[in-house]
Amino acid sequence: MSGLQKQMQKRNLGSRLPSGLPPMPPSGVPGGRRHGPAVGGGLRRKRDFTPTPWQEYFETCEDVKVDECNIFRVYKSGHEGPVLLFLHGGGHSGLSWAVLSSIVSKLVKCRIVAIDLRGHGDTKTANEEDLSAETLSSDIGNVISSLYGDEAAPPIIMVGHSMGGAIAIHAGVKNLIPSLIGLIVIDVVEGTALDALQSMQSFLRGRPKQFKSLEYAIEWAVKSGQIRNIESAKVSMIGQLKRLQGLEALSLESCTPSFSAHEDVIREEPDEGQSADSTNSLEIESFVPYTWRVNLSKTEKFWKGWFQGMSNLFLSNIVPKMLVLAGVDRLDRDLTIGQMQGKFQMQVLPQCGHAVHEDQPKMVADALATFMLRHRFTEALSDFERPFPSC
Repeated sequence: MSGLQKQMQKRNLGSRLPSGLPPMPPSGVPGGRRHGPAVGGGLRRKRDFTPTPWQEYFETCEDVKVDECNIFRVYKSGHEGPVLLFLHGGGHSGLSWAVLSSIVSKLVKCRIVAIDLRGHGDTKTANEEDLSAETLSSDIGNVISSLYGDEAAPPIIMVGHSMGGAIAIHAGVKNLIPSLIGLIVIDVVEGTALDALQSMQSFLRGRPKQFKSLEYAIEWAVKSGQIRNIESAKVSMIGQLKRLQGLEALSLESCTPSFSAHEDVIREEPDEGQSADSTNSLEIESFVPYTWRVNLSKTEKFWKGWFQGMSNLFLSNIVPKMLVLAGVDRLDRDLTIGQMQGKFQMQVLPQCGHAVHEDQPKMVADALATFMLRHRFTEALSDFERPFPSC
């Protein structure tokens, strides 16, 4: 490897934290670096951070009642083929799979089921604070039973990211989904996940506590590098936030910093006869405060339970398995040995942050489709060709 190649590799690895946490914005800039050239009078044209509704990517949205107290939000697409059961990471929602699911369903014959896990998104449960691996994995089995009733459930391939990957592993090894035929885990490895927990509280304290609008939340996600794909951020961030109302909004707004891009404002050129200041004041008046749907800092007592022993549990699942990573440095000893023994398929994708499936949805969709075709779980649509070999 030449000296230049080594420098580029080192630079790419440095663009995200080695612990596996999402990247932080550059110091001194609340939302990241500015992009694009200035136009007329030093003003910058505003990028479109308007939220995108789930209907653009999923066919239906269903509230699945497990019992009187627990109702799970599920996004669905497709009517034939195996089910890709998507489980999101901590703090995210089923909407984080929106762009990826719309792509993969065009490559191979499949059905999509993306769940808002307990305490996340629009799911409503009696105990929102119980996010233990045992409870979350049991929820998955209960949702599948409620979805398909007494009928034989279709073949299911579980796909989980981060916390969702850990929960998929737990659900698989407990045989909570009898029709499980495949397991795909995205960017979560026991060793690096446990190491990252030491920095997690510090990372969470570095995030804005609230946003003045959904648009600002999307802007922050893109500029800070939490989600590097603006299309995915525009639909995904909706599920990560909740709207503050009444006294709750006033209380939080008065005591915590918010993200409003005031130091990195990107403004549209004002209409004729309207000043830039008046345009900005109109925007401020229309701000609606939002905060995080899940207070992740309060879930710390469950973190080790999600990830401890995960590598061996993953290897003990008897179904075909694939591990999708944003970098080979995430692989721990047990998985390295297992991969060398051919116990699972591995795919490493470049130019991704921790939210691999959002940053590079096309590449992940290709990997999922190739995995399904390799194991003859389904058939290709149109002229899909396997884009690359996997380890």
